[in-house]
Amino acid sequence: MRRHIVRAWTGALSLAAGAAVLPLAAPGPAAADSVVIGGSAVQVSDHPWVVAVASRDRFGGTRSGQFCGGAVVNRTTVLTAAHCVSADVLGAPLNEVRDLKVIAGRNDLRTSEGSEVTVSSVKTNPEYNSSTNSGDVAALTLATPLPESYVIPMAGQGDAAYRAGTPAAVYGWGDTTGGGQYARSLHAAQVHVLADTVCEEAYPGSSDGKYVAATMLCAGEPMGGKDACQGDSGGPLVAQGRLIGLVSWGSGCGRPGNPGVYTRISDAAKVLRIHG
Repeated sequence: MRRHIVRAWTGALSLAAGAAVLPLAAPGPAAADSVVIGGSAVQVSDHPWVVAVASRDRFGGTRSGQFCGGAVVNRTTVLTAAHCVSADVLGAPLNEVRDLKVIAGRNDLRTSEGSEVTVSSVKTNPEYNSSTNSGDVAALTLATPLPESYVIPMAGQGDAAYRAGTPAAVYGWGDTTGGGQYARSLHAAQVHVLADTVCEEAYPGSSDGKYVAATMLCAGEPMGGKDACQGDSGGPLVAQGRLIGLVSWGSGCGRPGNPGVYTRISDAAKVLRIHG
């Protein structure tokens, strides 16, 4: 089963491995399905470019309506996963969601700290393929600019941050157990960028998806245990101070031999013509 992780950042990083392969976005207006596995608590003030994508109308108000994550790439643009804004995840067509917002500067999603910014428009990658998961990215345009200090640089094509073996971190508010127990604050897990061949072997093509190196990035640990999961979809993967990926999909959470698959930012920025 595909772990199409709506890696909605709703909880903490889980310390236990998840189960099946799920689309990294939650199916319908319920809790989204991703968690950061093997992580620890961090402060959003130290990582202000990590934001929650939210809709109280679709996901309730317990965690401010958070259902996915995102990354601030310029003052009025947040990148998230394309599957996060699909009808399968939202439980309704995007044009029927009237309260789509980005929540910035809020560590504990149960509080009112930080700011909630209305999303004025959404541009989904026209090349997104929901069968292979290729091109899983959407750009959210904000009605009000965020501070410049919230912006994270994007790693361009050929950047050293994409090299196999590079330490990286994935961020989110996902389920900590895979059973719907979401953490109160932002968490992060330390992983490594893996060679494309690792993911090509793990995901050669099935109903779960197919690893496409040109549009995807592979990260995790050879023995598993650290990964994104339910509630983390669309959240950032960062290496060397630059955004290199967005939580997209994978098989289970933190499983040996099934690393997490991320949208490759160099391809996403080119396709959507996004500039930092």
